[in-house]
Amino acid sequence: MVVAAAAAHTQFVSTLILGIETSCDETAAAVVADGADVRSNVVHSQIALHARWRGVVPEVASRSHTERILPIVEQALADAGVFPADLTAVAVTHRPGMVGCLLVGMAAAKALAWRHGLPLLGVDHVQAHVHTGLLADPTMSLPALSLVASGGHTALYLLTEPGTSVRLGTTRDDAAGEALDKGASLLGLPYPGGPSIEQAAAAGRRDAVDLPRTLLGADSLDFSFSGLKSALLYTLKPQQSTAPAEKPEGRRLADLAASYQEAVVDVLIAKLRRAAERHPVQSLCIGGGVARNLRLRERLAQDPVLRALRLVLPPLALCSDNGAMIAGLAHIRWRKGERDPLELDAIATPQAGGKVQMR
Repeated sequence: MVVAAAAAHTQFVSTLILGIETSCDETAAAVVADGADVRSNVVHSQIALHARWRGVVPEVASRSHTERILPIVEQALADAGVFPADLTAVAVTHRPGMVGCLLVGMAAAKALAWRHGLPLLGVDHVQAHVHTGLLADPTMSLPALSLVASGGHTALYLLTEPGTSVRLGTTRDDAAGEALDKGASLLGLPYPGGPSIEQAAAAGRRDAVDLPRTLLGADSLDFSFSGLKSALLYTLKPQQSTAPAEKPEGRRLADLAASYQEAVVDVLIAKLRRAAERHPVQSLCIGGGVARNLRLRERLAQDPVLRALRLVLPPLALCSDNGAMIAGLAHIRWRKGERDPLELDAIATPQAGGKVQMR
């Protein structure tokens, strides 16, 4: 595997890690120095490719990764002004995700590592999101609450030290991003649903439609969004009705979008507040595609309990899947002396609850 990079050597750094991410529908690579200095961050999104199906088709996604991975890696190295020989290590997502997609990134990372004699570091995709706060702000005070909210994952973690986290709660059904995607589909909005609902909601009233907030038990830190999705469906098409589902437009569409988005955000804020009141944390950080939602960020800053914490809201580019977060977490593994063999395998499922390792 030959990778070109065009630029002179940069100043000396203790680590220079290439991170590769292909767990779902973004082909991404980035170069990060010393765990926090993002030298490059290149992402190719497959949104247009999957829009016709309103969701990610694994076979289509992996084929696109195969076509894009080498140019993306080359661009990341070129943007950073480094050559493969300048790297300290190569990091790659190896769990969780679509196996076919994971294997593409892993093949590229292994080839680079073998060709240039570089150490290989496997990274857990969810844990990379958990640690995005430390990538965005290396001085973030710990312990911290970390919310990971995306199309495939919604979970709340207690980040006690770099590389060590405890999962406090997770979704029992739909992830927050999945709920937004499904809600957008019901409303006739384009894929992906989160940004479409956010745009439509801008002109709507958040209290226009009474939708449920499923908080589960009084002490629960788990999430559930399936009931909200069903409530929207029955708002558009009452259970006993034989007429087609309503196709909202104009003010009605805006009000429904705003009310639905507010219900999702309400649940996320309520669970974060519960966790903050229960655990002596100093900071709060967010990651995942839903962390790009501006209404969520606004509510975090408004909440009297949460705004008392040090809020670390990463740049939008670090919230969606990206290679920088992979390289950032790999830096922590590197400092701990951890390395992985070239036989490292792809794993589709996330790690179980409780204390979670970095990979």
